[in-house]
Amino acid sequence: MKLLAFDTSTDVMSIAVSRDDGAAAGLWQQQGEGGAKASTGLIAGVLELMRQSGMELRELDAICFGCGPGSFTGLRTACSVAQGLAFGADVLVLPVNSLLAVAEEARYSALVAAESGQVTALLDARMDEIYTATFAFNTGVWTELQSATLLKPEAVTLPLPSAGEAVAAGNAFAVYGERLMGLPTEAARIHALPQAVAMLRLAPQLLAQGKAVSAEHALPTYIRDKVAQTTAERAAIKAAQAAAL
Repeated sequence: MKLLAFDTSTDVMSIAVSRDDGAAAGLWQQQGEGGAKASTGLIAGVLELMRQSGMELRELDAICFGCGPGSFTGLRTACSVAQGLAFGADVLVLPVNSLLAVAEEARYSALVAAESGQVTALLDARMDEIYTATFAFNTGVWTELQSATLLKPEAVTLPLPSAGEAVAAGNAFAVYGERLMGLPTEAARIHALPQAVAMLRLAPQLLAQGKAVSAEHALPTYIRDKVAQTTAERAAIKAAQAAAL
């Protein structure tokens, strides 16, 4: 299988290319600034990794992109680049839930020996909120237990595990700290981001489930319908944080 994957939903842009066709098998990856800054480096990074892999875009089985939730500008950048590359190369697009990619990164990095478990993914959504979803894995197959939602840090809880170990993973811990009162001890908190290599590991299952779409049907996943706070809202949040301290 030959795949390209990239995610720009957070402050870290992640790109990876893989090919598994015998003697030419390999993995190439790159990181850079994500979010609003991804537009300056994403296409160049993709082309460089494709050059290193020795493949043409038209040889790919699919182009995977982190569809969100996450940075609005980052999601639009990733989606538009995926669409443009897929249109030109006539290949399918595979939208990958960025929270699922976080869960897979945590599984691979910290729970690799476990046959089953549960991960609640937590990404900083800014504006004093968190994107969160819960997934269970069993012998390498992921199932969504709670779909993506937007919560205040104090409202986030870790559901009781259906089987195996339950952990929380993401980038929200350093930002919200002890306000995440519904989460487990430090040992069960895993720092993880939606890495492109995690998306590559997820791709076979998602492709087998028929999740790939034609370029024109590739869309970002937005959870929040409001992208900016008013001056009064920002002032109220600062006042509440100062009072808490």
